[in-house]
Amino acid sequence: MRYETILHSLDAGVVTIALNRPEVMNGLNAQMRLEITHAFTHAPAAARVIVLTGEGRAFCSGQDLGDRTTALDRDIERTLREEYEPMLRAVYDCPLPTIAAVNGAAAGAGASLALAADVVIAAQSAVFVQAFARIGLIPDAGGTYWLPRQVGFAKAMGAALFAERITAAQADAWGMIWEAVPDDTFAATVQSRAAQLARGPSVSYRLIKEALRASFGNSLAEQLDLEARLQGEASRTRDFQEGVMAFLEKRPARYEGR
Repeated sequence: MRYETILHSLDAGVVTIALNRPEVMNGLNAQMRLEITHAFTHAPAAARVIVLTGEGRAFCSGQDLGDRTTALDRDIERTLREEYEPMLRAVYDCPLPTIAAVNGAAAGAGASLALAADVVIAAQSAVFVQAFARIGLIPDAGGTYWLPRQVGFAKAMGAALFAERITAAQADAWGMIWEAVPDDTFAATVQSRAAQLARGPSVSYRLIKEALRASFGNSLAEQLDLEARLQGEASRTRDFQEGVMAFLEKRPARYEGR
């Protein structure tokens, strides 16, 4: 696919997907949703981690309300089911570790898109806004799923009802994101974090994602059983053998991702 609304690059195992409609603060239109979905489901074979970020001063302002093909579409339910859901599932179900590098405002569906990633790193100047109530809607694009799981019911309800700006520092303190970092070190921090994951044991990362996500619906007995099964799978990988040998030989591990 030829991308028109995103920038796509691969360097040392790190795929960077940059939303590239800065003139509308990277507002989501149908084409961008399609391209994000494709980029996450067709990662190059050499990819080890995916970073999602935004060009310009915003991460993503959510639905592009100026896009008349969808903004005034009365069948919003259809748009959510046929366009948003595949995009969000592509991000959430990606077997690779994913980082949302929130460089600026993440509003509405843009905030939900960021929270779909495994790890969110935000610049100190970034803000998150569940803006839906301002126009008579409810949080969507997975917002009602991810937000209460990450910040708890009370904070999620307040964020949805009041639709107030949540600073990166607040999001960090609430547990909504992994970390908020100074703007002047933001790019270097994201690059360092992505490089760390790209060098790591990718099978282990995939199994970690599976285990942690399953824990919300499992009993203790079910989770212990799942841990034993997944740990058995991890222990049969070359990465595990390499990790142990590197530890014993007191050297950095060289993981192959298998």
